[in-house]
Amino acid sequence: MLSTYTSYQLIAKDIGKSIDRIEQQPTVDRDTQYYLANITKVKSIDDFVKNDRLFKYAMKAYGLENMDYAKAFMVKALKEGVSNPNSFANKLTDKRYAEFVSAFNFAANGADATIYNKAQQLVTKNYATQAEIAGLDPNSSYVKAETTYYLANITKVKSVDELMSNNRLYTYALAAFGLDSATENKDLIKQVLQGGVRDPDSIANKQTNPAYAGLASALNFEAYGATATTINSAQQPTVDKYMRQTLEEDAGETNEGVRLALYFDRKAPDITSWYDVLADTALASVVRTALGLPDSFATADIDKQAQLFEQKLDIADFSDPEKLGKFLTRFTSMYEINHPTSTAVTSISVLFAKPVTAGISTDLMMAMQKLKF
Repeated sequence: MLSTYTSYQLIAKDIGKSIDRIEQQPTVDRDTQYYLANITKVKSIDDFVKNDRLFKYAMKAYGLENMDYAKAFMVKALKEGVSNPNSFANKLTDKRYAEFVSAFNFAANGADATIYNKAQQLVTKNYATQAEIAGLDPNSSYVKAETTYYLANITKVKSVDELMSNNRLYTYALAAFGLDSATENKDLIKQVLQGGVRDPDSIANKQTNPAYAGLASALNFEAYGATATTINSAQQPTVDKYMRQTLEEDAGETNEGVRLALYFDRKAPDITSWYDVLADTALASVVRTALGLPDSFATADIDKQAQLFEQKLDIADFSDPEKLGKFLTRFTSMYEINHPTSTAVTSISVLFAKPVTAGISTDLMMAMQKLKF
């Protein structure tokens, strides 16, 4: 049996190919085809939770499969949405619920929740509002004609350059956010659209006028690339999450350490505080193992745990792929020492094992021991 480190590296070195193998599993393929064929037909929360097959698929995609029986609980979360900071989902410590409700946002988007796309519905809604503010009748033939053209053509746009080269679409999109295409600096708009809104220091986020961030959020080429004008979180993004969850689940069937490493790798970029780690038992377990701390440390005062983690590690490193890779090398190696994949393997043999075909060498293992945090 492959070691924890080797198994993790074989999967992580090409996540795309690993997920492709998951997609080809007959059961996964059937469930995915069913989901994509039927999710857009769902028009209400009741429709959603009553279709057990769709609901369970969606719940698993967000790592909530253990709660797919609690439909009344989820209905309450879905009904209250996420617009209000005090909504049920937002008040839950586990952020996965808010992410789920945001993806299936019936509270905000009603019957359009499973087909809602910011580049389409949000922009056209804003355009009508801006037209009214400008003294135009939203139901006038001019507004209707421009909206019809926009909806018929925006989904064909696959890049920032394509949007900006179509003056009619470009003018409509900017007008929807109260921006005048005739006076706006095109270079600035291009930078706004290319930079997106995920980075707090992006061009859009640094502008005083929030309209720029609104435009970049609606036409989010930075985050979604060529699918920016067609993306819907209830459709392909949910399928992508389902595949990743299934990949981790499959890995965990043979080695729980690999599942933990894959999970940490996925969640790491969103970790902003040690309390985020301590609120998630899986993340906290990875950090304790990497630092050589016993499981009993989890019972210590939470502030003391956070303080120790901060002393030993730089949380910003989790956003750096290279540094994150070194950290997970440490974790998977330490996990192997604590949970040998073979009864014949000892802590010493893990450290001084002969090189294997996947690329582990004595030099690498010795280097792992010298990693500094």
